[in-house]
Amino acid sequence: MSAMLCNSVFKELLLEGHLCDIAIRVHDAEFKAHSIVLCGCSSYFRDLFCMKRSSSEPQFYSFPEVTPTIMSLILEYAYTGSVVVTEGNVLDLLAGADSFTVKGIMQVCWNFLEQQLCLKNSVDMWILADFHKCPDMKQKAYLYILEHFEEVVESCVKFLQLSVQQLSDFIEKDQLNVRQESAVFEAILRWIDYAPEERSAHMATLLSKVRLLLMSSKYLVDTVSKNALVRTSLASMTMVINAMKTLRESNLKRPLTRTRLPSALLLAIGGWENNSPTNRIDLYNARTEQWVRVNHNGEALRAFHGCIFLDGFVYCIGGFDSVNYLSSVQKFNLATKTWQEVGSMHIARCYVTVVTLNGCIYAIGGSDGHDKLNTAERYQSDTNQWTLIAPMHEHRGIASAATLHGKVYVFGGFDGDEVLSSAECYNPHTNQWTFIAPMESGCSAAQAVAYKDQIYVVGGYRGVWHLNRVIAYDPKSNRWNTMNPMMHRRSGFSMAVLEDQLYVAGGFNRHGTLRNVERYDEKADQWHVVKHLDTPRSGFSCCVVQRNAATYLL
Repeated sequence: MSAMLCNSVFKELLLEGHLCDIAIRVHDAEFKAHSIVLCGCSSYFRDLFCMKRSSSEPQFYSFPEVTPTIMSLILEYAYTGSVVVTEGNVLDLLAGADSFTVKGIMQVCWNFLEQQLCLKNSVDMWILADFHKCPDMKQKAYLYILEHFEEVVESCVKFLQLSVQQLSDFIEKDQLNVRQESAVFEAILRWIDYAPEERSAHMATLLSKVRLLLMSSKYLVDTVSKNALVRTSLASMTMVINAMKTLRESNLKRPLTRTRLPSALLLAIGGWENNSPTNRIDLYNARTEQWVRVNHNGEALRAFHGCIFLDGFVYCIGGFDSVNYLSSVQKFNLATKTWQEVGSMHIARCYVTVVTLNGCIYAIGGSDGHDKLNTAERYQSDTNQWTLIAPMHEHRGIASAATLHGKVYVFGGFDGDEVLSSAECYNPHTNQWTFIAPMESGCSAAQAVAYKDQIYVVGGYRGVWHLNRVIAYDPKSNRWNTMNPMMHRRSGFSMAVLEDQLYVAGGFNRHGTLRNVERYDEKADQWHVVKHLDTPRSGFSCCVVQRNAATYLL
């Protein structure tokens, strides 16, 4: 007899009240059940019911620690193998399932809670998982707090209730994701201010976990050394004075102490270098503010291609290898640093635009060596197949594209005769392209990215002009906004969003191929200079990879 049929039979017997050998009392409610069924879902019930009985009469058991509603759900799971978990019952259900060691319900509850993990409840989840001895969920919540530390400090009330040992454990970790070390110091002040009388004495303990040598001398002098809690602690002031002395005396160009690990890294792949395509890969670490060359095996020699990070791999799509316009696609394994050929596109595409949406890669437009293309195709990694989708209204080479709110947007480009100002939107559910509001003036060789709930279209080329223009398209209003322009005019460059800031690198303008990099901070509405690429480069592609996937590159 199958398990499903067996459950059905027992459920029918339960409803009819036949062969029930136990009765469970929960407050004023009473439930009849079959002990053999409950033994199948819980070691607690198995141990309880296997104890020698005093008679053959039905046995009564009382469980006042749970509510009738929760006991009803546990019994429902025992007989059907399923349970309905909601925001309203999940915590009580988890507690009840833990009391009775119903591991199946506990797993369902943890799966539900994992989907609810957010800034406001992350510390609660971590503590809850520790209490119920769920190491997987505890680790997930722990890593979430480390990765979103600054936001958790601001948003999560439970953060303020951490013990000094718990807070110390978080802030000493290399994986603590903070853009500036000053954020760690400010988090300590926030924690102490919650209960200053009992927590002020912990300043020295906590400050010893802060990497003072990663702070600027100005911040150390003007903020840390003048803080009242620091000044009243001899041990704290000694640490600060020693750090200021080391920074003043040092002339090293590298960090003076171990840096924190970033949550994500930027890879610059391939491109046009020294008048030919290259297979060079460079990695940018925002914590060290350095570019490092990545050694790897394989060819991947191409320029004017597209790169996408998907499911732990970097895909290099189309482009030009100095002889041919390519339809081939290669996948880079970050762990082994090797390239593998995967399914080819239907059409060779140089100057192709690529994006990801819903786990698929889209290759849009480009040039096959003869014509500018209006075709587009979609790749699914599970089938290793490309499928042609509906063609665009316009033929577009060297266009720019991004995804936002479940749709693909493509902007400008060159159709073989003129630079385009038009833009289109693709809906994957209807397989249709629709014209949207055009740009005020056309451009090709620009870059686009979803940023701050808009799509930024940056730089590009128009006629004889290279642009530093930055405009943003708002899909909700179907309107364009003008933003603060880049410091440098450029086309044929690469762009990505790293740690909520917009990075642009390399490219080309009337002065030649560029190696300079700049980033845009939307909150300050300013562009800042970033460490240059090691060599001038254009026609390459940047993609952001998560640190966990790129551990082998660090």
